[in-house]
Parts: sequence; structure tokens; C-alpha cells
Amino acid sequence: MGFARACSVALVGVEGVVVEVQADLEPGVAAFTLVGLPDKSLVESRDRVRAAVVNSGGEWPQKKLTVGLSPASVPKGGSGFDLAVAAAVLGAAERIDSKAIADLVLIGELGLDGRVRPVRGVLPAVLAAAEAGYRQVVVPEQTAGEASLVPGVSVLGVRTLRQLIAVLTDEPVPEEEAETAQGRPDAMLAGLMVPGAGVGTGLAVGAGTGDGHRPDLADVAGQAAARTALEVAAAGGHHLLLHGPPGAGKTMLAERLPGVLPPLTRQESLEVTAVHSVAGMLPPGEPLVHTPPYCAPHHSATMQSLVGGGNGLPRPGAVSLAHRGVLFLDEAPEFSGRALDALRQPLESGHVVVARSAGVVRLPARFLMILAANPCPCGRHTLVGAACDCPPSVIRRYQARLSGPLLDRVDLRVGVQPVHRADLLGQGGRGESTAAVAARVRGARLRSAARLDGTPWTVNSEVPGHELRTRWPVAPGALAAAERDLERGLLTARGLDRVLRVAWTVADLAGRARPESRDVALALELRTGVARGAAAAGAAS
Repeated sequence: MGFARACSVALVGVEGVVVEVQADLEPGVAAFTLVGLPDKSLVESRDRVRAAVVNSGGEWPQKKLTVGLSPASVPKGGSGFDLAVAAAVLGAAERIDSKAIADLVLIGELGLDGRVRPVRGVLPAVLAAAEAGYRQVVVPEQTAGEASLVPGVSVLGVRTLRQLIAVLTDEPVPEEEAETAQGRPDAMLAGLMVPGAGVGTGLAVGAGTGDGHRPDLADVAGQAAARTALEVAAAGGHHLLLHGPPGAGKTMLAERLPGVLPPLTRQESLEVTAVHSVAGMLPPGEPLVHTPPYCAPHHSATMQSLVGGGNGLPRPGAVSLAHRGVLFLDEAPEFSGRALDALRQPLESGHVVVARSAGVVRLPARFLMILAANPCPCGRHTLVGAACDCPPSVIRRYQARLSGPLLDRVDLRVGVQPVHRADLLGQGGRGESTAAVAARVRGARLRSAARLDGTPWTVNSEVPGHELRTRWPVAPGALAAAERDLERGLLTARGLDRVLRVAWTVADLAGRARPESRDVALALELRTGVARGAAAAGAAS
């Protein structure tokens, strides 16, 4: 009779739960039983692990084998448990020392030939292991850089099961060629971490160096009002609606917003990387995401693809992939009403809660949303001298697809007009570059961060209206125009709070200590689209 245990991690959304993998060998008819609430892909690990052990030069035990995954109440899925199951089986068969793997966390899929293949969610899995007190992890070589982002954890990256067995048994480590499909050179495994020694290195830790061409705001011709709105949105984290005819530059403006946003902090980078790791969308050779992500789903996207879903435990959707970045919905009225209305919760709370029969998952979703919409299905409704073929009823239905409750959560609503010939041909001079606008945005963010120091908020769009009205009063009489709009029914109570938040952002961009009448006027103009006399100064004046 033999018994051994190892550890792995089960992912529930973007959070990990450490799972103890127990292997028990008893005399009897040879059989392999896997228990502990596994899904179909995990049940198939029985065949993968058996073939990998045999093809790695090991002997498969011809006894009754039971592998248990504890805690049994946590749903478990995926192929990331293969390496831990193989280690536990070899420990129970006394091929390796069972004590050497008792405190090891192993994550990786096994090929039939014994190669260790990468899996999704390595970073959140290692983070969960570190929080649970584990300090030694084994991962596929391709994901060693991702695992090494977690401080205080020794990482061993392996290519094959043979290499892992050699390290655990203190035998010479065989050199294994990297898969040609990966395009990776051979790497020596000298100086690997030996369990119990407390030291180790991560192998094949790559870092991308080429950023390639980045869109610049200077490429956008004209559109002074839309550029101002984009700057305000970036400085305060405000959601933005761009409406106007096709070809006016709505998509160009949205694509350039990530370059205006400040770089991610270390904590934000880990949050974004964890989400992208679970989704399997980390770029090769770039284990850490440094810049705000940009996600632009097609208008045919379903509600599940936007907010998260799928069979079994939900996977991150577009709102989570845009966490700490930009979510751009081009042709927003073409999205389904259910999908758009599902955005209300994450817009307010910064996360999305998805309930399925397999469990409830909480996914991060604090993003900056940009909506782009045409005035009508043909796009020519507001163009002077252009014939619009859309009947009035069709235009009303088209514009009503963006519901009032959704638009009430959008702080900035700006009309984008057709580009004039002088602007397009550069006769009026090029607009400001992304670098110049980003510098002002960073200054505004620093001012708001200093004001909000010691609070749970970091940007103006997150501050509740009650706190803004009581803790940080505006200049006397500055809200007079907004109060009149509230009395006339042109603004809701939520709308007034959002105007106040935008006014603080405008003041931060201008370097003023608190919003004045002109700041509130510009905030009202950006929200309602109605020009106010005091708003002419702009955000940067």
C-alpha cells in the first residue's frame, strides 16, 4: 500500500483555490479512479497521465489506484492538474520521495509523450498558492516568467515529466529540445530548485521588447470638441458617447485613448495580467501587461461574451478583458438590448457577478467605456445636403436602442461632425500629439490622487456624489446652471452627480483648486451637447 500527495490550484473565475491531490495504491485489480468533482477534461487526465509516465521511462503501477481531489466541494476543471496527479501517483508508487512533493504546487498539462504544456491562469494560480503559504511551484517552462511575477515564490519551469522526475530524485537532468512549434531554443536546466532547499530559478523567462507602431492623436484631423472630451474622459475615468456620421473619426479617437491613459501601476498590472492569463490571451514572451488594455468586441457579440459566461464556471468576458483599460463598442445601437443593459452593473460597481449552476463567479470589470453611434441606420440623417432614406420611425427605433438608464451612466456625450477640407488636408495645422495630451492627463490624475488620498477612490468618476457635495464643495454659485437643469427635468439626480464629477476633472486639467462656473458649464455641455457660454475656455485653458 502506498500513499502520496501533491498540490495544485483550481480556478474559480480569476481567483484560485489550492487543491490537495491525493494518490492511494492498494492491492487489487488494476484500475484508475478519479474523485473530487472533476469535469470531463479533468477525468481524461487519467489517460494522459498514464501515457506520459510510461513514455517518460516510468513504470505504471498495476494496482488499484484512487486519486482524490480535496476539497471535494470545489468544482475542478481543465488539464492543469495533470502534473500534480502524475507526481502524486509516482510518489505513491515510491518512484519519487513522497515527502519531496508534499508541499509542492504543480500546475501543467501533460502530453502523451511526457511534455509539459502551458495552461491558462498560471499567475492567479500561483498568487493563490502564495496566499495559502506555499513557496515552491512547478509550472511549464513557457509560463515560468508569468509565475515569477509573484514575489516570495521559488519557480521551477520544466519542459518534460522526465526533467521533473530527475530534479526530484537528484539525478542528472536530461536536456530536452524545445518544441519547434514554439520556436524556443534549448535551455540548460542547471541550478534548478530542489524541493526543500528553498531556492530556485524560473527558466525561459521572456520579455517582449518591440512595441510596434502606436496610433497618435496627431493623426486625427479636426474634432476639437471630441478631443477635449477624450482628454476629460482619460483624466477622470468618465464614460464617453461619440455620435455622428460614418467616417468622421469616432473609431480613430477611441483607438488612441489607451495611449493617453497613464501606465498601469504594479497592482493594476497584476490584476490585468491575471484576467488575461485566465482567458488565455497573454502575448507570447510578455508575462506582465504594462499598458491599459483595449477591447473592441463586434456588435454581434452575445451577452455572455460581453459580461462573461460559458459552460461550467464562467469565463471572463469583454468587460473583464478591458479591466483597467478601454471597452469600445463601435456601432453601439447594433448590439442587442440585453447585452447593452447587462453593462449597467459593472459600470456602477466595477465588477460583474455571474451565477451559473456550477457556481457564482465575481470578475473584475473596472473599465472606461466608449460608445460610438451613427445618427441613423444609413448614417446620413444629420448631414447637410445628404439624402437620408430612413423613415422617422426607423430613426427613432434606432436611437432608442441605447436605453435611458444606460445613457444616464455615460458622463460625456459629444457629437462628431464631418471633417472639414482644411483640417483633412492639414491646412489648419496638426492637432496635439498623444504625448502632449497624456502629460496633462497625468498632471490631472496626480491632483485628483492627492485630493483623494486616504479614501477608497482614485479618480473622480469613482467618488460618490454625496461625498463630492459635502467634503469638497465647489466655488459659490458654480452649480447654478446645473441646478436649473435639474429643476427643469433636463438632469436626473445621478446626472447632476456626474456633472459634478466631470467639473472636478475639468478643474484638475486646468490646475484649479476647485470647480468654477466655467468648469461646470463645460461639464454640462459635454453631457447634454448644448453649448454653454462659459464653456469656451475648454479643458486645457
